[in-house]
Amino acid sequence: MTASRRAPTTEKGDTVVTTYAVVDPSTGQTIQTYPTISDEALGAAVVQAQETFRTWSRTTSVAERAALIAKVAELHLERQDALAAIISREMGKPTGDAVGEVQFSAAIYQFYADNAEEFLADEPITLMGGEGSAIVRKSPLGVLLGIMPWNFPYYQVARFAGPNLIIGNPVLLKHAPQCPESAAAIEQIYLDAGFPVGAYTNIYASNEQVADVIANPIVQGVSLTGSERAGAAVAEIAGRHLKKVVLELGGCDPFILLSTDDLDAVVEKATFARVDNCGQACNAAKRFIVIDSLYDEFLEKFTASVLSTKQGAPTDPEIQIGPLSSVAAADRLSAQVQAAIDGGASVVSAGERRGAFFPPAVITGMTPGNPAYNEELFGPVAIVHKVSNEEEAIELANDTPFGLGSYLFTTDPEQAARVADAIQAGMVYVNIVGADSPELPFGGVKRSGSGRELGRWGADEFVNKKLIRIGA
Repeated sequence: MTASRRAPTTEKGDTVVTTYAVVDPSTGQTIQTYPTISDEALGAAVVQAQETFRTWSRTTSVAERAALIAKVAELHLERQDALAAIISREMGKPTGDAVGEVQFSAAIYQFYADNAEEFLADEPITLMGGEGSAIVRKSPLGVLLGIMPWNFPYYQVARFAGPNLIIGNPVLLKHAPQCPESAAAIEQIYLDAGFPVGAYTNIYASNEQVADVIANPIVQGVSLTGSERAGAAVAEIAGRHLKKVVLELGGCDPFILLSTDDLDAVVEKATFARVDNCGQACNAAKRFIVIDSLYDEFLEKFTASVLSTKQGAPTDPEIQIGPLSSVAAADRLSAQVQAAIDGGASVVSAGERRGAFFPPAVITGMTPGNPAYNEELFGPVAIVHKVSNEEEAIELANDTPFGLGSYLFTTDPEQAARVADAIQAGMVYVNIVGADSPELPFGGVKRSGSGRELGRWGADEFVNKKLIRIGA
């Protein structure tokens, strides 16, 4: 295999991590390390995936593959406590949230199992003229590579692997270097569910090896969730080798408040939208854009709410957020916040940073000239802006290189429709947060990536939409 050795990474920021290890962010303790796969073993894995595509994918029905995915869902639920404990160790997710992630992942698998035959059914075409018939038949492309991040170790895999294995595309999965234990647990679930060797393969690959896998003629497509830097590297290699890509990258999602009948309820939703998963979600609300008539009261209540969020060890049932995923992640966020301060912004913080524990904070006075103005702050730090009207709110919301999600709160239905249509993002949630669901498409525009996952759209990216035209 030959390719450029420019290496993609799923890490947020510029630090490239290549060692697979479980390092508990709450203690800094290295629990276990895992060896990187050899070039020979990686080559054999790619070949095995291709053989599985030639045999299993071609000889099983959609219904048979869906039944296996339903078993994957069942095993996630059976093992939810053990799976949750793993990611609490790996990236610091509170135990309750970790269990919730496992359950959501199971729901995604079950959704695709339940709807697979409908999503992949032949689509008849009404002919404009001539005799006979025409259909579009959806068939698998072949072996795919998935490159996944650390912030939702099970969920990210479910939304990629679930639909593609039902389609019949074998999956090679390179997880984040800090999630090797959950990566192995997922692979074991697939084997225990009855998938053949080569259908789902976990690879502890280096970034350089990943570049070679993308270039390999056997691999037909790649899906990455991660940073802009990772997306650019993957897209460059994939484009050079004419491979289909789906990219879900960063976000700097706006939370727009134009009117409300219950400010306290909005503040509660806004706080959740910022600190859920310790603020480490691409589609978390990060910039809060508030109409001037509500700004002062919102800022006071929101700041108090964010700063009072309970933080502690992931195993403590009383806490709402744990540590950031690593000390390196906390270092990056510290540098960004300091740059914002140096650029003239004001920061109110809940306390001092301790290792990977980053205190919740609220930033005001962020202006376009600030070095942190267009950056994604990946942690429990909120930026609050004041605007004087709807037009200014829209302009500020769209003043970002990103376009993943967005949130809009208003009591005016006509305004809701108007503003939602004007926001440049892949997703707009009106008067609701935390509403992700297996049937809803997920993805963005601009530098937040391309393509969609989840819903029927997630089963429509890596398929050959083959036209079959039959004469009379």
